[in-house]
Amino acid sequence: MKVAFYTLGCKVNQYETNGMIQAFLEKGFEIVDFSEKADIYVINTCTVTSISDKKSRQMIRRTKQLNPDALVVAVGCYAQVAKDKLEEIKDIDLILGISEKTEIVRYVEEALQNKEPQEHISDVMHQKEFVDFGSVNYTDKNRVAIKVQDGCNQFCTYCIIPYARGRIRSRKIENVKKEVEDLAKNGIKEIVITGIHVASYGKDLNENVGLIDLLEEINKIDGIERIRLSSLEPTLITEEFVERLSKLNKICDHFHLSLQSGCDATLRRMNRHYTTSDFKKATDLLRKTYPNVALTTDVIVGFPGETDEEFNITYKFLQDINFYKMHVFKYSQRHGTKAEKMPNQIDGKIKEERSRKLIELSDKNEKEQNKKYFNKILKVLVEELEDGYFKGHTTNYIMVKIKDTGEDLQNKIVNTKIIDTEGIDLIGKLVK
Repeated sequence: MKVAFYTLGCKVNQYETNGMIQAFLEKGFEIVDFSEKADIYVINTCTVTSISDKKSRQMIRRTKQLNPDALVVAVGCYAQVAKDKLEEIKDIDLILGISEKTEIVRYVEEALQNKEPQEHISDVMHQKEFVDFGSVNYTDKNRVAIKVQDGCNQFCTYCIIPYARGRIRSRKIENVKKEVEDLAKNGIKEIVITGIHVASYGKDLNENVGLIDLLEEINKIDGIERIRLSSLEPTLITEEFVERLSKLNKICDHFHLSLQSGCDATLRRMNRHYTTSDFKKATDLLRKTYPNVALTTDVIVGFPGETDEEFNITYKFLQDINFYKMHVFKYSQRHGTKAEKMPNQIDGKIKEERSRKLIELSDKNEKEQNKKYFNKILKVLVEELEDGYFKGHTTNYIMVKIKDTGEDLQNKIVNTKIIDTEGIDLIGKLVK
């Protein structure tokens, strides 16, 4: 039977889709593109914003247009927190929560036998153990996410994810190492350490280990050449952490530090557990340790109560930090969160204008910082061929495009001299 997947949301979801695909392949199913006619469609949903919710529902409805007789499966975060909304969609045959992803094949086989709609959603808030797919080595990319942690204990006032993912649960170091070793044997050169709240790795384990201990173990594995970190809390970036990190030769000099606001008053309403001063210390420490570091971040505009003055404070702080790139989100009300009921909700037009200003600042920063790479030779891991260019990233996550000359460069780390720009992208040529 043919199975098609559509994945929304974060790198954790992408990792879990790979795990589900691997499970289906091991049972003899065929994986096809989502646009093709399939017997089973799996939508790995996301609920981080209202737009994610809407797109999850849209993709579910689209499946019956592709094959009216297909089995339609909704899994993941949106299914976990809004199964009542999904139950209203008559096209869904099977609803699975977060923890049920590892057993998806069994649930699908049962649903194929039983023609009635089914749902299996366990109470993730009481889950204490990391639910492990085993060693996931299926991938269609050469930069692969490794999930090392699930859940979040932060409970930021705007965020629904702790309710969708539950409390923090860390994966055992030996299981992570086994997966990385398997990927290295398959020729993977770069891995991305990811989770729902990576900075909390190890806090639930009775082994006195943290994220840095895990990274030190992974750094020893032959074959892997780059270790990239996904989003981190600035509170993790201490002198001790950075000192130990700097000794690991495979760590990429790109750090995504989650900011959300550059105004302390807004951060307090968000229930973020740091100040702008704490954040600045973290960025200063990273820049002191990694000369070519690229710093990226997330920012939310239009959080309830964000005045023009608070936004201007944020804007000035972002200018001062001078991020390489910023991912800007307009605040989205999430049912069940504290921020949903906060006074002084911000008008959509104001959110749009503030978002535009920050995106312009981000593009300006990226263009200006890219100038320093002109005529420099950079090491690029080539990831894909698209529109006549090989595309890849440097260790500090600078996107570089290389004109296709007929030589297969995919999954190779190549010396590339930067000779031009195309929009924001840098154009390079191979240097032998």
